[in-house]
Amino acid sequence: MDKDVLAALRGKFIVFDGVDGAGKGAQIKLFTDALTAAGIDFVATRDPGGTPIGDRIRHVLLDYDLTVMDIRCETLLFMASRAQLARDVLRPALERGAVCICDRYVSATCAYQGAAGADPRTIMELAKHAVGDCWPHLTLVVDLPVDVALERTGRKAGSRKKPDAAEGQFRLFHDSGEDAMEARPLDFHQRVRERFLELPTYYPTPVAIVDGRGSVSEVEARVTEALKRAFC
Repeated sequence: MDKDVLAALRGKFIVFDGVDGAGKGAQIKLFTDALTAAGIDFVATRDPGGTPIGDRIRHVLLDYDLTVMDIRCETLLFMASRAQLARDVLRPALERGAVCICDRYVSATCAYQGAAGADPRTIMELAKHAVGDCWPHLTLVVDLPVDVALERTGRKAGSRKKPDAAEGQFRLFHDSGEDAMEARPLDFHQRVRERFLELPTYYPTPVAIVDGRGSVSEVEARVTEALKRAFC
C-alpha cells in the first residue's frame, strides 16, 4: 500500500465490514502489515469484543444459540460491548494520533440486526448513545454475493454444530467454526448484504462499498483507492 496513503491515516478510525466470507479479514491483515512496515502507530481491534468486558459479551453473542434471544436484547448487547470499546481502546488511540482499525462496528448491527428485524432508526439512536462521537472516519464494506461468500468459507447457511450437552446451548470455540450469526439461513444473509449496500444512504459518516470479487491483491487495490479518495 502507498506510504503516502498510510501517512494520511494517522489519527483516523477505519472500519472493515461486510457479509461473512467477503474477505475483510484478509484485507485487515494486509492493511496492518503495511502499517507495521511503514512504522505507523496503529491499533487493530474487533467488535464485538476488544476489551475484557467486550470479549465476555462477544462470547454470549457469538458462541450460543440466539434463537431465544429477543432482537432488542441482542442489539443492546452489541451496543454495550461497543461502548466499552470506544472508551477503553478507540478514543485513547485516536487521541495519541494512532490509526484505528476495527473489524466490524455499528455498520454490522445495521446490517445483521437490521436483517433480523431491528429498526434502523432505533439502531442509530442506540449507537449514538453507546459511542458518542466515536464514529469511523471511513467504513469499508467489502461486498460479495452471498453464494460466493459462503462458497469461500466452505460453509452452508443455516448449518450449526451440535449443542454442548453439558450446557444445553450451542457452544463454539472462540473465533473458529460458525458463529451464531453465520449459522442463520441463506435468506437472512441475503438481507444482510442488502442492508450493507443501503448504509451509504443514511449512515452518519462515509461508507465505501468495495467490490470483493477477484484476487486478494485486486481487492487490496480497490481498498487503497477508496482510502485515497477519502483522505488524500
